[in-house]
Amino acid sequence: MNQKKAGSKIFFAIAAILAIVGGFYYNASNHSQEGEPKAVGEKYTCGMHPFIISDTPGNCPICGMALTKIESVPETVSSPATAKEAKKPEDDFFADLGGKPVKAEHKIIFYRNPMNPAITSKTPAKDEMGMDYIPVYADELAGGGGVEGYSPVKIPPQRMPIAGLRTARAKMESMGRSIRTVGVVEADETRIRRVQTKVGGWVEKLYVNFRGQEVKKGAPLFSLYSPELLAGQQEYLEAKKTAGKFASSSDESLRKMGDELLAAAKKRLELLDVPPEVVSELDKGGEPKRSITFYSPVSGFALAKEIFEGQKIEAGMELFTVADLSRVWVVADLYEMDAKEVRVGSTAFLSPSFDPARALSGKVSFLSPVLEPETRTLKARFEFPNPGNALKPGIFADVNLEVESGEGITVPDGAVMETGARKIVFVHKGGGEFEPREVVLGVVADGKAQILGGVAEGEEVVIDANFLLDSESRLRAALSRAAAPSPEAGHGEGK
Repeated sequence: MNQKKAGSKIFFAIAAILAIVGGFYYNASNHSQEGEPKAVGEKYTCGMHPFIISDTPGNCPICGMALTKIESVPETVSSPATAKEAKKPEDDFFADLGGKPVKAEHKIIFYRNPMNPAITSKTPAKDEMGMDYIPVYADELAGGGGVEGYSPVKIPPQRMPIAGLRTARAKMESMGRSIRTVGVVEADETRIRRVQTKVGGWVEKLYVNFRGQEVKKGAPLFSLYSPELLAGQQEYLEAKKTAGKFASSSDESLRKMGDELLAAAKKRLELLDVPPEVVSELDKGGEPKRSITFYSPVSGFALAKEIFEGQKIEAGMELFTVADLSRVWVVADLYEMDAKEVRVGSTAFLSPSFDPARALSGKVSFLSPVLEPETRTLKARFEFPNPGNALKPGIFADVNLEVESGEGITVPDGAVMETGARKIVFVHKGGGEFEPREVVLGVVADGKAQILGGVAEGEEVVIDANFLLDSESRLRAALSRAAAPSPEAGHGEGK
């Protein structure tokens, strides 16, 4: 009996020793692990939206960029209290508008699906791809921007360089731009002459034998035999003789009648376009000419020739078209947005297609009062000098106009984000707070954009990485809409 009691005591003693040793080992092991590195599983994030974290590869739900692997960084195992203290609101890339840690309004309202912000959950969850739902805080839903579909965004100032955000001040300055169009060279219609006769007859000789032949003003074009012209010369000679007889009469009425007959015969020859030289020869006692030579009214080129030697012609028939090409027209189309800034008399510069380095200065001479319905363009006519007749009718030429839009607010054109229906800029209010603004654009040229409304002189606008603000601003606005009217109602449950 005593031996059994002694054995029991020994057993309990050994058990107690083992319990003490095991507890000591457990505590030592637990103590040694606290604060030591613990490996983290593979994580993936978006370079543009660092708050997007996924356990698996994929694409960013906001911008669609491929998620990149986060290099493994050992983390310290700490107590829940320590972890809670380590997680602060300013650890997020985009801070809340208050910018202060752990306030009551920074509480989590619900969780949203990273791929579809409209799907939400009251509790932490994962989507079908295994991605964690993203917490949505009260301050992210507080208030909206002045632009529908956008909300203000705040980034801690120390993180702005990391995001590549740069700003520039809006300036008041004169704004000009170039309007470029392509035109076609045409002959100046005010310098074109049609050669016709007022009598019929037969072409006896041609001095211009082909189209395109150059002619000088006063140079002979053709000789015409016309019975009517021959009769007119004879009548003039008869009137001249009669006037000479009456001139010696003592009767004043006869002398006057003779002068009137001579003047009428001479006038008839003039109206039939008989050259003055022919009339002068008749006055000198010459004989009527069988054929009359007609001359070019201008210097230029015979753009058209409709007759041949020996051909019979009728009165009013077009025989030649002679064009003076020392100055030409260039006809071009202007788009609606450009046409409103062009005025008659505006200076233009022309570069011919065959010699782009050459520049000729001209002006706008005419703007069509009617818009072409098919092309939605306006016909504009320019006048240019044509030294050496280098500009041939029918060739293409580049036309540039410098137009001034007056003084106004300007910003770098990279500050303006065109969303289709609207133009948006982000204004830096200071302290990392960015406000979306809808603006009205004027002229955009030479890397600058004229702002007709929405931004004041001296305000700072974002000119680089504004797409980052755009996506975050839209996301916050979408979350605000998803939370309305009550964040507690209507949330779809996640997994």
